[in-house]
Order: sequence, then C-alpha cells, then structure tokens
Amino acid sequence: TAKRVTLESINSAIRDEHYYPPFGTPLTMCFLTMENGYFVTGESACISLENFDAELGKKIARQRAVDKLWSLMGFHLAYCKGE
Repeated sequence: TAKRVTLESINSAIRDEHYYPPFGTPLTMCFLTMENGYFVTGESACISLENFDAELGKKIARQRAVDKLWSLMGFHLAYCKGE
C-alpha cells in the first residue's frame, strides 16, 4: 500500500490545541500547533449569541482546522515522495 495521509497521521502530528472564544461573541477559534511548530487555525460561529454552544463551537472549529491539514500533509507527502 502506498503512503497516504490518514486521520491517525494528522492527529499524531498535532502537538497542542487551544481554543479561544472572544468574549461576548458567538465565535470560537481553534489553534492547532503541529509537532514541527507550524500552526493551523479553524473557526466556527453562529448567527446569534443565544444559539452559542461552546462545546459544539470547539468541535466545529477543530474539524475545520483538521480539514486544512489534509491538503497540507498531502502536499508534503507528495513533495517528499513518501520520505
């Protein structure tokens, strides 16, 4: 089987994650720090503060950050020819 990006490889490349909900807003930001020091962000927001759910916001923001990693890690894998 050829080298490929997997969710496991993405998760193992993440060193740390932090969430930042700007006070008084329905926005959640996720900051993923990778093992190599690079970071990726993801965001989520709802229309009104009354609908804000912090845990759901974290889940969506993290998923959006991870979604960015698929293409970044795929490019790295292809560029390095699997090394």
